[in-house]
Amino acid sequence: MDEINFAADDFADVTAKDPRYNGRAYALLCDVIHYLTQGGHHVSGEQVLDEFKERTLDQYGPLSYTVLTEWGVSSTEDIGEMMFNLVDCGRLARDEGDTRETFVGGYDFKETFLGPYQT
Repeated sequence: MDEINFAADDFADVTAKDPRYNGRAYALLCDVIHYLTQGGHHVSGEQVLDEFKERTLDQYGPLSYTVLTEWGVSSTEDIGEMMFNLVDCGRLARDEGDTRETFVGGYDFKETFLGPYQT
């Protein structure tokens, strides 16, 4: 797995329109999307959420929840908002079936990112 090069893009155009999320959160999400779409096919919101979870846990382990919340991401709904912010800025394309509702209630952030590390 390639490391994310945060210095390559600060996502200033996206964060200027919606400052709730740190540019690093967008970098992580774009890395996930790039990985999932290597075959040139469209991916579902569920696939994005699953890979986002796996990639975050792999990269940040027990600090995952802290890192994400520091970046403004505390729910799967936030991931959906970030996706649509990327679409609005022309960085991603969407299909007519893509909706924010796809990202509602995907998984509980505390349980997903803290649970594996609590004793």
